[in-house]
Amino acid sequence: MKPLYYAHGHATGGRTGEGATDDGRVALQFSTPKELGGDGGPGTNPEQLFSLGYSACFLGALKFVAAKENVKIPPETKVAADIGIGPRDDGTGFGLSVALTITVPGIAHDVAEELVRKANVVCPYSHAIHKTIDVKLTVV
Repeated sequence: MKPLYYAHGHATGGRTGEGATDDGRVALQFSTPKELGGDGGPGTNPEQLFSLGYSACFLGALKFVAAKENVKIPPETKVAADIGIGPRDDGTGFGLSVALTITVPGIAHDVAEELVRKANVVCPYSHAIHKTIDVKLTVV
């Protein structure tokens, strides 16, 4: 693969630190959720950022696939990502779970499901995790 774009970011302090992109467009504080033993402070966390990135990326892939098939995706189309984190079954660390809920109003359900299936193949996030995380796709 020959990359067309690189994103550059950095973090300090881990889950209770801060992070920023090198271009200054994003700067934020991290905090650890109470469910993971943290104080549940006002900062964000890697799972929230992953959910936003995956949602946006998947919607972009869906629009790309739809355009190739001459299907107009309505502006109200929404991808919601639920990212879970917990101990892996083998006890060697933590793992993630992913569930995407895709709402495509005004498109026949079977057409939307086929577009979502194809978007899951095209989406870089889906491709990156396809052998390590089962992604549950739900079209509503």
